[in-house]
Amino acid sequence: MSKEIWLIRHGESTANAGLATKDASSIALTDKGWHQAREMAAKFTAAPDLIVVSPYLRARQTAGPTAERFPDAPIETWPVQEFTYLSPVRCANTTVEQRRPLVDAYWKACDPSLVDGPGAESFTHMLDRVREAARRIEASPARTIAIFTHGHIMQAWRLLANNPAASDKTDMERFLTAFQARPIENCEWMSGAAYEKVARS
Repeated sequence: MSKEIWLIRHGESTANAGLATKDASSIALTDKGWHQAREMAAKFTAAPDLIVVSPYLRARQTAGPTAERFPDAPIETWPVQEFTYLSPVRCANTTVEQRRPLVDAYWKACDPSLVDGPGAESFTHMLDRVREAARRIEASPARTIAIFTHGHIMQAWRLLANNPAASDKTDMERFLTAFQARPIENCEWMSGAAYEKVARS
């Protein structure tokens, strides 16, 4: 059975707008982000069979207008939250620019097993979450699924779909370059049609 999968990045968040944030899970949408979320809801030509949301606030808020438009569509929360590669303990109440040296150091190390500290996860663990989401899609009876998620997750999906036999080390080497060359914008969507390749990568 062929399926139609939409992977949707959340709308503009306060972190995207350059404001300091306390922790990744509670970052909210800006007014612009809410506008983007309503525009996204209007793009659906029919109700999805299933709406999937990240547990993070900005993704749940982005899904809100779509859920309101299609109140009969079931909603499930899956672990498709953003990749937290820096420890929230040392990043609390900082801006994107303030975290820049830590970000650069993390990606320079290019160690897929590295865990930065309490509350962080490794690159390999993030990839495993993406693979598990693809397996859940395979197992779901839903034919059309809208997944409200995050930029790093979507970029990882793209890498796994295009290079299913690559090692996690190779994917990590490609990841940042791919992200910088083709960033995923707020409320951008992409097809998840290659979920079978991702599930088996």
